[in-house]
Amino acid sequence: MADEIAHLRQQVEELRAQLEQVNDRSRGYYDSPLVKRDWFNVRHIPDNGLDGEAVKLMVENAHALDFDHRLNTSSYVNVSLEQEEEAIALLGLKVNLADQTVYPQSYKIHDTTVNMIANLWHCPKGSDFDNYGVFPGAGTVGSTEACLLAGLALKFRWRNWYARRQGTTVEQIMNERPNLVISTCFQAAWEKLFKYMDVEPRLIQPSVRTFTLDPQMVAEAIDERTMGVVCIMGNHYGGHYDSVEAVSNVVDRVNTEQGYQVGIHVDAASGGFIAPFQDDIPPWDFRVGNVLSISSSGHKYGGSICGTGWIVWRHRDDLSDHVAISVTYLGGKAESYTLNFSRPATGVYAQYYKLLHYGMSGYRQSCDNMMTNARFLRDGLRAMTHAGSPRFVMLDHGDEGCLPVVTAMLNPACGLGYDDIDLQHALSQHHWYVGSYRMQFDHPLSHEKLALFRDADAEASMFRIVLKSNLTRGMAEHLLESIRMALEFLDSIAASGPLAFDTQQLRHKDQRRFANHC
Repeated sequence: MADEIAHLRQQVEELRAQLEQVNDRSRGYYDSPLVKRDWFNVRHIPDNGLDGEAVKLMVENAHALDFDHRLNTSSYVNVSLEQEEEAIALLGLKVNLADQTVYPQSYKIHDTTVNMIANLWHCPKGSDFDNYGVFPGAGTVGSTEACLLAGLALKFRWRNWYARRQGTTVEQIMNERPNLVISTCFQAAWEKLFKYMDVEPRLIQPSVRTFTLDPQMVAEAIDERTMGVVCIMGNHYGGHYDSVEAVSNVVDRVNTEQGYQVGIHVDAASGGFIAPFQDDIPPWDFRVGNVLSISSSGHKYGGSICGTGWIVWRHRDDLSDHVAISVTYLGGKAESYTLNFSRPATGVYAQYYKLLHYGMSGYRQSCDNMMTNARFLRDGLRAMTHAGSPRFVMLDHGDEGCLPVVTAMLNPACGLGYDDIDLQHALSQHHWYVGSYRMQFDHPLSHEKLALFRDADAEASMFRIVLKSNLTRGMAEHLLESIRMALEFLDSIAASGPLAFDTQQLRHKDQRRFANHC
C-alpha cells in the first residue's frame, strides 16, 4: 500500500510540474512583445518569422470578433459544413485542377459534377458528347466567374453574327460595342462584366410589386447590338424568379421580326439549386429553347463551400468554344474554360460530396424546410402591428415559386420615425444581421445613384432575411423575438421625434462597414 501511495504522489508531482511548464509558457506568450504588438496593422513582413501557434491564435482571435456567420441572414453563402465535407475540402487544397494530367481522377470528379448539374438543368446532350464525355461547362470561382464566362461567350458569338450581318470581318467591327439587357436587380458580377469587358448595360427597372423583368420592356430594349438577355432566377433583393418562358417568347418574336439571334443567359446564382426542387415552377432552364447558358453559385443553395460556382452551356459550337483554351504544356492536352488556371479542388470535392450525399430527395427536403421556415418568419412579421396598423409591407413573392427569402419594409403609413436601416443596426445588438437597403443602385459605369424600381422612391428602404439550411425553427423564433425587441427600443427613442443619433453607432466599431453584395 505504501508503495502505491508513493507512486501516486510521484505522478501528482509530475503533473504539477507539467502544469507549471504550461503556465510558464502561457505567461511568457501573453507577456511577449509579439502578442502586445498590433499585428493587424503592420505594413511590412517581419524580419523574423513568428511562432506558428502564436499566428494561429491571432487569426482565431480576429475571427472571434466577426459576426457569428450562423446569424448572418443577409448573405446567401452556405456556412454549414459537415465533418466529412471539411475533410475532403482540406484534401482538395493540395490538388491543382488546372493540372488535369497529374490529377486525372480529381478532374473526373469535376466532369462528373458538371454532368450531374447539366442534367439537373435539362441540358440537351450534343452530338459531340461522346467525344468529350462531359457537357460544355466548368466549375468556377463562385457564380461571378461563371457570369463573366457566359458574358464573354455571348460577346464573341455576337461579334461573329454582327460581322456577317454587316458583310465584313470580325477584325473590322472590333470597336463595335455590344449591349446586354438585364434587370436593375442584377448582382455585382454583371457590374464587373460591363466595366471589364466593355459591354453596354441595357438596364430595365422592374416594378416594386414584382421585382422581375417586364417582357414587353425587354422587347423595347433589344437592338442589333444586343448580345443577349439575362433572366435572374432568384434576384438577391427579394428572391423572385424572372419569367424565362415569357421573356423567351418575346425574344423569339423580336428575332423573327428583325433577323436577330439574341439568346438568354439564366443567372441562377441562388435559384439553380432551389428551383429544380420546387413543384409547379414554369420551365426556366434548358427546356426553354433560347436559353444558351446557365450559371449558379454552388456555395449558396448548392451547399458547397465558399468560392464554388458552375457554368453550363447549351452547346460548344459558336458558344462555349469561344472561351475554351487548350493546354498542353503541363504534360498532356486539356481544355480549360476558366478565367484563371491554377485553383484548388476544394469546391469541386465539396460539391461532388453534397450532390451524392443529399441526392434529389435530400435537396428537396432541405428546400422544403427552408421555405417552411421562411413562411413562419413571414407570418410572424405580418402579425406585428403598430397602433392597429401592420408594421410591415411584405415585398417578397410569397410562400411558393421563389427563393426562401423574406423581404419587407417598415410600413410608411405608421410614421415610425425610423427606417429599415435603423432596424438593421438595432437588431445587430441581438447578434442578428439582416440586409437593409435603399431602393437604389449605382449605375455600373457612371456610378450615378438611380432608382432600383420604376415605381418606388429611391430613398425608400427595405430589408431582407435569407433563410439557409443552418437556420432552425428555434433560431427563427429567436429572430422574430429579437425583431420585436428592436422595434420596442426604436419606438421608445423615436417617441419624442426623429432619432437624435446615428443608429449605425449601435454596431460594433469593426462591424460598421457593410455592402449590398449578395
